[in-house]
Amino acid sequence: MNLPALAIWAVVGFAVGAIPFGVLVSRAFFGTDLRREGSGNIGAANALRTLGKRGAAAVLALDALKGFAPTLAAGFAAGPIAAAVAGLAAVAGHCWSPFLGLRGGKGVATLFGSLFALWWPAGCAFTAVWIATAAASGYASLASIVAALAMVPVLWFGLGTPGMIYGLIGAVLVLVRHRENIERLRVGTENRLSLLKAKRT
Repeated sequence: MNLPALAIWAVVGFAVGAIPFGVLVSRAFFGTDLRREGSGNIGAANALRTLGKRGAAAVLALDALKGFAPTLAAGFAAGPIAAAVAGLAAVAGHCWSPFLGLRGGKGVATLFGSLFALWWPAGCAFTAVWIATAAASGYASLASIVAALAMVPVLWFGLGTPGMIYGLIGAVLVLVRHRENIERLRVGTENRLSLLKAKRT
């Protein structure tokens, strides 16, 4: 294991993940700032509520790309362990971006992108679990939590112990960033996600 190379890929992943695309898209194309709208989160769910479907699609794609690109590059250049390190670092960068004063999003879309680069069947499984949970419950936050937790056995099945460790760390990051959502789900005050009610801009 080449520790200096892993450290470099961790820095690269974190730097790419830290790019606040939600803020950039909302400012450049919608004349607003996601941090001051809706829930204040910079991710796709809040973008859907405040920017509309096109804005949300752009934020989702760019945030997923932040996870996909460094994970794929690290995998080609230095192998699967470097890919996992770069992917998790990208998620952490999105969650605690230095460009936003160590604030950020929930890390779900970035984790989703990294999963596709790490092992694409896991990305497909994540998508299926997220959609099924969101459709059944109406909560994007619950769908994200359930999908992240589901990746632990999925990645263990596909990639063995290293994959399971990656899944566990990714799930912990998602859970930590969803602490407030979990409390709102518990007391019944969490916002529901509705594509039908989303802005059409």
